[in-house]
Amino acid sequence: MTQVTGGNDSAYAFSCMEPLAGSPLRGGHIAVLGSSVARGEASEGWAVGEYLAARLGTQLTKEAVSGTTLADTGPQSYVRRLRRLDPDARYDLFLCQLSTNDATLRLPRGGIAPGRDPAEFDASTTLGALETILEYALRTWHCPAAVFTGSRYDSGEYAALVACLPALRRKWGIGVLDLWNGEGFNDIPDASRRLYMRDPIHPTKAGYRDWWGPELERQLLAFLKR
Repeated sequence: MTQVTGGNDSAYAFSCMEPLAGSPLRGGHIAVLGSSVARGEASEGWAVGEYLAARLGTQLTKEAVSGTTLADTGPQSYVRRLRRLDPDARYDLFLCQLSTNDATLRLPRGGIAPGRDPAEFDASTTLGALETILEYALRTWHCPAAVFTGSRYDSGEYAALVACLPALRRKWGIGVLDLWNGEGFNDIPDASRRLYMRDPIHPTKAGYRDWWGPELERQLLAFLKR
């Protein structure tokens, strides 16, 4: 699909955004783990982490590699790359992308373990890997953790992963920043979608700044106030 260059125009630079007055994370540090959506594959490297850092006034550490999966299928999986983040760092928020690659590759979904012992998690499955990551992040950094989804596209496999997030929220006390299920959020004109998205999965800078970002920020602030 041809990239919509208008969505990456300099007018959509994140530097043009106003910082959020009264940000609860101002002066803090956000860590983001993900794949191409977190990396900013279609947006010149500007993505969710950069948006939130600019709006909330934080430092950002981003560990994002395109084409990678939550499920531990090789050295670039989320599970392996999690250990690249400094265990001694002081993070004020850990944010993990619910990977679309697991759905595209139809990797085993797995299930949610009954307990919190890492020995119970099957990291070769998507949900087992996500539990492995959440347990490690909460134990290591003692900070709020959240998982964010993509906006809706045609994927029953991804929908099934999103449907598992409420159970993980109840078990781990995490935030779920859910773009997938927002009916009003996803119901945008075709012209806006062409501006905001390079393809069904990857936003442009305009998409992050003016569509995904404000909704993720709204849901994140509501989670942090709990």
